[in-house]
This record gives sequence, C-alpha cells and structure tokens, in this order.
Amino acid sequence: MTSTRLADGRELRYYDAAPTPHPEHDQRDLPAIRVASEARFDPLLGEWVVQASHRQDRTFQPPADQCPLCPSTAERATEIPAPRYEVAVFENRFPSLAQDVADVAPLVDGEPLFERRPGVGRCEVVCFSDDHDASFGDLSAERVRLVVDVWAERTAALGALDGVEQVFAFENRGIEIGVTLSHPHGQLYGYPFVTPRTGRMLDRARGHHERTGGNLFADVLAAERDAGTRVIATNGTWTAFVPAAARWPVEVHLYPHRRFADLGEATDAERDDFATLYLDVLRRVDALYDVAMPYIAAWNQAPVHTGRDLAYTHLELFSIRRAPGKLKYLAGSESGMGVFVNDVTPESVAARLREL
Repeated sequence: MTSTRLADGRELRYYDAAPTPHPEHDQRDLPAIRVASEARFDPLLGEWVVQASHRQDRTFQPPADQCPLCPSTAERATEIPAPRYEVAVFENRFPSLAQDVADVAPLVDGEPLFERRPGVGRCEVVCFSDDHDASFGDLSAERVRLVVDVWAERTAALGALDGVEQVFAFENRGIEIGVTLSHPHGQLYGYPFVTPRTGRMLDRARGHHERTGGNLFADVLAAERDAGTRVIATNGTWTAFVPAAARWPVEVHLYPHRRFADLGEATDAERDDFATLYLDVLRRVDALYDVAMPYIAAWNQAPVHTGRDLAYTHLELFSIRRAPGKLKYLAGSESGMGVFVNDVTPESVAARLREL
C-alpha cells in the first residue's frame, strides 16, 4: 500500500498485488474542502437522517473523457495522479459525513423533539480498476481478492475513528440506481450511529437467540441450504441464494458458512472463495436479461461497539430491474408504508439464475 495526499489535503491510498511505486503528486489547484453535514433525529421513526447540503454541487455523470476516477494524463489531472493503478481509495470530495465538520446546536429550533448532532464520520471512494469501461464482474478473481482485503483494512481503519459506530462498504452500479460516475467504484461510509436496518436486524437476532439459543443468520442460511430451491451457487465456504422473502425483483444474498463479525475476521480461504463465487453471481445476474444489470451490493457487517456477538457478515445484492426494459419503482406501498410488493417469485428468479 502507498499513501499520499491530494492537493486539498485528502488522503489517497494505492493498493497493488505486487509492490508498485506511486511517486506522482497531485498538481491541481483545488479549493479547500467545506463540508456542511449534520444528523437530525426523526422522533416518529427513531432514526437519524443526514443533511449534507454541499453535495448538491458534486460531479454528475460527466462524459468518459472527463471522468475524475480515471488515471491522470499529461493533458488532464484527475482525483488519481498515477497514470495507472489497480485499486485506489481516497476521501470523497463531497462526503455525506466527515471528521472536520462544524459543531451545531443540539436541538433544531430549540425543540427537544428535534435532536441534532454534527455529521461526524468518514466517506471514502474505492476504485476497483483504472479501466473506465470495466465493471466489477470483469475483474479477475485475484483483483476481487485484493478488493476484499481493502474492504477489510478500511473497515478497521474507519471503525477506529472517533465518533464512528458502523462501517458500510457498498457498490452502486448503473444510472438507473442513481450512479453519478460510471467508472467502476464503490464507497465506504463510517456512520456516527448504528444504521436503522442493522439495528433492526440485530434486534431480531437477539430475540431469536433468546428464544432458541441459535444465531438467526446462521439458521436462515441453514434453512436455505436445506431447502435448496433458492440456492444459486455454493463452494467450500460460501453460499449464494435468493432469500425466501425477497423484496427486490433480483435479490441475491451471499453468506459465509462460518459466522464472523466483519471482513477483517475472514480467513484467506474465505476471502478467496468469496471472490470466485461473487464473480459467478455477477455474471449470472448480467446474463439474466442480457443487459448490464443495475444493482446495489451492500455489505452487512457488525457495528463497531455493539451487537458483534450476534452479527453475521454477508453481502446483499439487489436490483430494481424486473424485466427487460422495465424497472421496479418504489411507489405508494413501498415508499409510503415500507411494505414491498414483489412482481416475481424468489423461486423463479433463483431457478433462472441457476440455469444461467
């Protein structure tokens, strides 16, 4: 790993399978970063909502020859000064959360119902390849393994920062999902709270353990593997399946066979096996409708300080595409009430993905 700084002081790290020098320096004249971020508490749902007004000015779907994630050239400087790289990680120029944010009054309008706090945390961009036209599914198993190692290292690094309670690694792919940069990349968020989804899952896992003595995630995995009807693929240490109560038209979960709290606890064999199985899944998903599938790939890892004895690291991949040329929109039931209505059965999607 090689660490350097961009012209505005943000950290940039290069990760290479073999030691590779990166002597280049960012020659741009960049203004100082100004982050306006705060978290406000929703008393009706008991959830924190991040307000980050400075993100309105972030780069939005530039043409390929203006991509800020491509390597720099003599003619154009980008976020990555090197002329080539394998995996690069840098602090987001337009972060939702940051370490250096202004303090805020503890209440909105002085109202005790409306708590607020500074948007303390960290947001990083993870570039998987210097090839603008590639996708994660195009990567070699060796490159995916390197990315897994990066996720593990950065999860530990962000989790060690003051104020961070949960680290979330994810990839958004496709303009249909809302991606603003098409270069193959993902992100890492260090949140100053445990996210609502994780908190709810851990509450369910805690109740299940009190009732049965078992781990909810492990029991779900065992049930899916026993049934087999929704299993897509498996190997020595991981299984990919469509969950029985899938919310999305295309939804695949990848579970390790052994429980661990976060990727830092995964063995070499588990990291290798994930790389091969995930590539298999991505290629099946892209073949489903014979078009590049828009998706979100979301790592579920344990919070930094709570629930680590219950959490079970796994990846959830889902897409809003429900058929060729058709998208699943979050309409009244989903957006208004949080009740998903799926247009396809999990069993039919799993069967099709197995065939592919």
